[in-house]
Formats: sequence, C-alpha cells, structure tokens
Amino acid sequence: MIALLNLILYAVQIYTYILIASILLSWLPNAKESSFGQLLSRLTDPYLDIFRRIIPPIGMIDFSPIIAIFALNLASQGLIVVFRTFI
Repeated sequence: MIALLNLILYAVQIYTYILIASILLSWLPNAKESSFGQLLSRLTDPYLDIFRRIIPPIGMIDFSPIIAIFALNLASQGLIVVFRTFI
C-alpha cells in the first residue's frame, strides 16, 4: 500500500516538473512549435485547460499554471492524509 502511495507521489512530482518545463517553454519564442514543445503541450494542456476556463489570463500573464501546480500539490497532500488514516 505504501509502495502505491510512493508511486503516485512520484508521478505527481514528475508531472509538476513537466508543468514547470511547459511554463518555461512558453516564455521562449517559437518553442511550443518544436517537437518537444508539442509533446509538452499534449501532456499539460488538458490539465491546464481546466484552470484556464476558471481563471482567464490577466493581460499577458496566465496565472492558471500556478493554481494548477498548487492544486496538484494539494491533492497529493490529501492522498497522504487519506493513506495515513487507513494504514
């Protein structure tokens, strides 16, 4: 059971790094059009689109990735609490 929790937390950590890489690539011109940028977009855009519908960009700044990372970390902390109550 603990191994499953560790696997889930590791996957969340990797996905958080993928989100950060996608955010950093958005600052570079034409980086999203590269094959690596398209791969990151396919991995992150479905999750980020949920938050982009709730929080629209303010000017040129998009705060939805910050909220998405916060929600992902909050969910992982919630999983830890749930697993600790049942183990």
